[in-house]
Amino acid sequence: MTDPWYVLSAIAVSAAVTWALRAAPFAMLAPLRHSALMAHIGERMPVGMMVILAVYTLRDTDPAALASAGPAVLALALTVGLHLWRGSMTLSIFAGTAAYVLVTSVLAA
Repeated sequence: MTDPWYVLSAIAVSAAVTWALRAAPFAMLAPLRHSALMAHIGERMPVGMMVILAVYTLRDTDPAALASAGPAVLALALTVGLHLWRGSMTLSIFAGTAAYVLVTSVLAA
């Protein structure tokens, strides 16, 4: 049978390593909270993510085919319109995705 002190020390070491790994990101972020670079990135990142998402979504779209371009253009217009109207990235992304899936499903049927 295994020595209880060995098991307890293994548990203690595992717990300490787990706690340290979970605390490390917060400790590293503390000095960056007042950084001008992080403020700049925080302001620009949502727009960059939206552009990357739009380009990724439209990469396989054939502009000459209405069945391909129509749902994408409609969903993109809905996403941009909702985002400009409400300012909610979550709402605009989910609504645009739902519109795209709905229109492509209707056209495929």
